[in-house]
Amino acid sequence: MVLPQVVSRDQWLTARRELLAREEQLSPQHAALVAARRRLPMVRIEKDYVFEGARGRATLPELFEGCRQLIVFHFMFDPAWDDACPSCSAFSGRLHPGLLAAMRARDTAFVAVSRASLAKLQASRGWQRWHFPWYSSFGSDFNYDFHVTLDERVAPVMYNFESKEEILAAGSPIELVVSEIPVEIVGLSCFIQDNGSVFHTYSTYDRGVEELSQADSLLELTALGGQA
Repeated sequence: MVLPQVVSRDQWLTARRELLAREEQLSPQHAALVAARRRLPMVRIEKDYVFEGARGRATLPELFEGCRQLIVFHFMFDPAWDDACPSCSAFSGRLHPGLLAAMRARDTAFVAVSRASLAKLQASRGWQRWHFPWYSSFGSDFNYDFHVTLDERVAPVMYNFESKEEILAAGSPIELVVSEIPVEIVGLSCFIQDNGSVFHTYSTYDRGVEELSQADSLLELTALGGQA
């Protein structure tokens, strides 16, 4: 383990002030990015998705559990796998009850959705450990429509908002998009309810998920942010 250099208090203060200046430079950019995210247009969900959970079958509106907003964690678990993705499991372990309660206090529900069957979810090592509802989308188009299962035999492949054709044309083929077997992608998708309809407002994938283990960070992805 490499530790920071040991210095005097005055030297530390000088270095901290330099870093603070950089933080202050980035702060307006971050605020502008968050504001731009909230101004993203939204898409009405027309398809009737059905999921399976501990309490039976549920539609997408029912996943909101009375909240105005919903964050779906696309938890990687292929139906052929024996257990869920270890990285997704590690992320889930950081979603403690207090964090989830903070989101719900802002009228935002949080659920996980995986393509594996409900029986496999319930048999997994994490089923009893997670503090949020975990649903199976097995047999539905949900994972394909939100581009977290890549399988061109079922739907056109799109990775991080680029089509397979665009990625290949750029001359830097990604193994995920040329795979001959289905590929699972980790991601988060945000939805909002308004006047009886559900709208998709935001999605992020792979590295975009890694830093999002705090309620405020998750809420910043949604249309209303912390205002809900």
